[in-house]
Amino acid sequence: MTTFRAIFSAATVVSLAALLAACGQSPGGGPLADAPLSAPTSPVQSKPLGGISSSQIGNGPDKVALILPLTQNGNPSSIGTSLRNAAELAYAESGSNDLTILVKDDRSTPDGARDATQAAINEGAELVLGPLFAGDVREAARVAKAANRPVIGFSTDTGAASHGVYLLSFLIESYVDRIVDYAAAQGKKSFAALVPENDYGNVALAEFQQAAARRNIRVQAIERYQPSTLNAAVARIGANLSQVDALFIPDQAEAMPAVAQALTANGVDSHKVQILGTGIWNDARVLKLPALQGAWFATPENTGFNAFAARYRAKFGSDPARIATLSYDSVSLVSALARTQGSQRFAESTLTNPSGFNGADGVFRFRAEGPNERGLAVLQINNGAATTVSPAPRSFSGNNT
Repeated sequence: MTTFRAIFSAATVVSLAALLAACGQSPGGGPLADAPLSAPTSPVQSKPLGGISSSQIGNGPDKVALILPLTQNGNPSSIGTSLRNAAELAYAESGSNDLTILVKDDRSTPDGARDATQAAINEGAELVLGPLFAGDVREAARVAKAANRPVIGFSTDTGAASHGVYLLSFLIESYVDRIVDYAAAQGKKSFAALVPENDYGNVALAEFQQAAARRNIRVQAIERYQPSTLNAAVARIGANLSQVDALFIPDQAEAMPAVAQALTANGVDSHKVQILGTGIWNDARVLKLPALQGAWFATPENTGFNAFAARYRAKFGSDPARIATLSYDSVSLVSALARTQGSQRFAESTLTNPSGFNGADGVFRFRAEGPNERGLAVLQINNGAATTVSPAPRSFSGNNT
């Protein structure tokens, strides 16, 4: 199965096939199917442009900006490099000759993002891809909105989204909604939450409470913790176990060994209470923990990323960052839109198509107000590995509201 074989979901394949036929392309070719990795690209070596590190991919008539953290504190950024490489791979595989991708370094700062976006718009960019960090997206968006240019940002902070500023990232809210909905569908009715006192925990808890209210789930206990108060918080959760059938723990992979130890020490048994997590648990450090065997978490399915990563390694000789698919999918998307959608290629109605798009990490669509919806799977941890218990949807149903 190719990674970006169909940009639009099944609901619009027929109309897209007609567009391709009108362009002299078959539905199985052109930008909607994988091309050989040797497909030509036209990258220009990075060079300073008014103090902004700049390069380009391709030489087509339609220009888009790609704003990336190529440097941080004056040093090269491995994340930025991975994102740029993924963009180059996507361009090569698209077979596109419609695009010029103006790659700009935002220096991992809001001021850098502002300057890079303005430079790209001055050079004719019709749309902005990136930046990565929330503050940088906000500054890029301010410049882009003034020029009436849409933005597809990579931040996970939904506060950076707005009308015309769409987020392609893996949103905490999506993980929480998916795992709560799945647990409720499996008959779980009484939840507790063990939530770190940090920004990720704050967002996850707010969404958890909304999701629980929507599904008429009783929230029996909520315990917040810092590393120094973790054991006491778990002890209080343990005291309520007889009234709880699911325990939600939205913490980072690096924190979970300590959490697992506290669960065991306080008699919280994953065979007696269903433990729930988010996509950041898709990590070997979490999967091997005895206290979490049997836990469920929501995440993109691994198949698409694994295929992308294999092609990336073949081209660049290294492993991609996990978030490199954001750059890959965004460039694949705009390449196909430039090829098939004419003057409406980057219009709001095109970008917010309710049928969505299909990328390396599955189906996604943009909401009019900016955040995205993704088709996520639910995985269960067993014997140190994760297996799918509820596959990700392959298409969206209903309107994008």
